[in-house]
Order: sequence, then structure tokens, then C-alpha cells
Amino acid sequence: MTTKLQRFFRRPSLAVARDLIGAQFLVDGVGGVIVETEAYDSSEPASHTYGGPTPRNRAMFGPPGSVYIYRSYGLHWCLNFVCLPASAVLIRALEPRAGIDTMQRRRGMLDVKRLCSGPGRLTQALAIDNALDGLSLEAPPFHLAFSDGPVKISIGPRIGITRAVELPWRFGLQSSAYLSKRFDGQATKRGR
Repeated sequence: MTTKLQRFFRRPSLAVARDLIGAQFLVDGVGGVIVETEAYDSSEPASHTYGGPTPRNRAMFGPPGSVYIYRSYGLHWCLNFVCLPASAVLIRALEPRAGIDTMQRRRGMLDVKRLCSGPGRLTQALAIDNALDGLSLEAPPFHLAFSDGPVKISIGPRIGITRAVELPWRFGLQSSAYLSKRFDGQATKRGR
């Protein structure tokens, strides 16, 4: 039997990336509201699955609603939610809401606006590493609750990549103070 979460993620990464804005995401009770995402799929060269399956990207070929975690530039972990096979959404930023003191301790800083404003900051604040790679978002330590109200979304090109940079596949909560980088792109409204 397919669950609601599996149905949500069994869609193209562009739709999922947009619809994750405003969702609450917690790891062992620590986290907040997703305010920035980026979509990736095997049709474009910035995706880790563009060249096919490898040991590193095997979680991206796993079931929708699982996580794909990788180390970026050998420096920090990045968290992705798997959608249709070979596609995923990078979680770029959260607005901290739960366990802020824990996040501050893990990050060694007090500035709440910077705790989770970027993929590496977010994973450090939530204590995410490759031990969680491939796990389902439906089971502990994860908790994901979708927003049911209207959300104003900004759209722009992805950042921190060198290929397919022109694609407007980055989404953010309009006017959020917790983004990794401001948007100069168009804004839209999503209602549920």
C-alpha cells in the first residue's frame, strides 16, 4: 500500500521542490521550516545521476521518500529527498524552530538566521551525515509535515554548481531571512 508521503515524492523533482517550501522537517526533534530547495533529475548534467548509477548515488535510485546524503567538495554533508527514481531535491535552508539551543551548540554560533542557511550549515545543525543515507523519511529519526496553507515562493537558478546553471530550479520562501542567498527571480503563490 502506498502512503501519502510516498505519493508526494513519486513525482518530478521540480514539483516536489516547490511543494516542500513551508514544510516542517525535524531530525530527532530538531529542525524547522524548509525555506529553500533545489531540484535535480537525470535529464540535466548537474545531477549526480546524469551518468547513471554509481556506489555514491545509489540512494537516488531508491524509493521515493528516502534520503540521499553526500559529501560536497570533501567539506560538508548535503541532504536530499529522493523523488522519482534518479531525481532528488536538495534541502538548502531551514528556518530554525525546534531545538535551537542544540543547533547553536552543534554549530558553535548563536546567530539563528545563519544556523541552517545553506546545505552544509543545515546538516551540521541537524547532525546529519552519511549514516542516514538511504533511510526513509517515514521513520525515525525523521519527521516531515507538509504545509497546508498558501505559500509565496521565489524562483531562480540553482547556486553552487557549474553545469546547467541557467535552469530556474531553485525555490525559496519569499522574503525569508533564513535563505542561503537572496532571490532575484520571479515570485509565485502556491495554495493548497
